[in-house]
Amino acid sequence: MCTVCGCGEGETKIEGADHAHQHVHADGTVHSHTHQYKHHHHEHGVGGDLDFGAGPARAHVPGMSQARTVQIEQDILAKNNAYASENRRYFDERGIFALNLVSGPGAGKTTLLVKTIAALKDKVAISVVEGDQQTSSDAERIRATGVAALQINTGKGCHLDGYMVGHALERLRPAEESLFLIENVGNLVCPAAFDLGEHHKVAILSVTEGEDKPLKYPDMFRAADVLLLNKCDLLPYLEFDADLAEANARRVNPDLTIFRVSASSGDGLAAWLSWIEAGLETQRGKRMETVDALKRRVAGLERKLAAN
Repeated sequence: MCTVCGCGEGETKIEGADHAHQHVHADGTVHSHTHQYKHHHHEHGVGGDLDFGAGPARAHVPGMSQARTVQIEQDILAKNNAYASENRRYFDERGIFALNLVSGPGAGKTTLLVKTIAALKDKVAISVVEGDQQTSSDAERIRATGVAALQINTGKGCHLDGYMVGHALERLRPAEESLFLIENVGNLVCPAAFDLGEHHKVAILSVTEGEDKPLKYPDMFRAADVLLLNKCDLLPYLEFDADLAEANARRVNPDLTIFRVSASSGDGLAAWLSWIEAGLETQRGKRMETVDALKRRVAGLERKLAAN
């Protein structure tokens, strides 16, 4: 047990961190011993990488054991999942198609949303939730398109959660059989773990980022159903291998649906919009099945009452 950080043996992997010490006692005896890394206060040569994500919690919290970290995460996610389930039930009962857009900062989420809204707003009612630590500038951009938008400021929080989105639903009251778009906080880590009740997570990766981004942030790309490779109009001017980026994404998640798009030029957006329209139709169909099932149940109960 490390006495400094409190993590259990084997929970934090530090490659090349074993080191030896010699102590000279008052009587001249030299005592040598080797021990594992215990604190951070002396200089060491570079002996390997540090992997603080190797334990059961896949994270390191100073002063907290891996077991305790796992328990806290499970408790938080269980509560969040209950809120998310309520949100999903709300969407499904009303035939609403909900998407959660996630990316790092600057990938082009808001611009892509604006273009998506402009193309679809005359066909379907749209509501938008904008998540940022501070300011309402993105929500103002969305409202300028003529659709309803609600800004959620998370303060020091780095992601939206099911509770926040539930409150947004109370405020926005989206129309039945509509499109509900959530732009999450720009962060490729934490939003991956938090279900908001959406039907799909949509990851956005711009070509101004690295091809290895899916390998560096696998949780997000594993959680997503769709990847939008954005800013493809810039490919002629960049040393970015789009095929390699897609291959890396599929290494993490072979089932990803991938669209190459440019929010600024509009290239590739037609396929993305068609995918959304298909999702809307699926949700409408599910709702009709639910309504028909309820009608049949009511009719059956009425027959039983009439027979009595």
